[in-house]
Amino acid sequence: MSAKVERQNNITRKNLVSSLMIGLIVGLLAGLPLGWLAHQFYAEQRLADVLVCREKNRNLPEVQVQAICGSRF
Repeated sequence: MSAKVERQNNITRKNLVSSLMIGLIVGLLAGLPLGWLAHQFYAEQRLADVLVCREKNRNLPEVQVQAICGSRF
């Protein structure tokens, strides 16, 4: 009979910390550009909506236009 020794995968604190750091770095590298692109898309859409609304209500006083359409920024 041969004795089989099972090798256990012990997770050490060092492995957990390094995995966490790698995950954070990869998340930042992937998340920042995606967040920036999403923000740019939203900002352009919002500006377009405001400009269309202002054009539709151009005969009203500025106070009413701002109340209806909101600010450009």
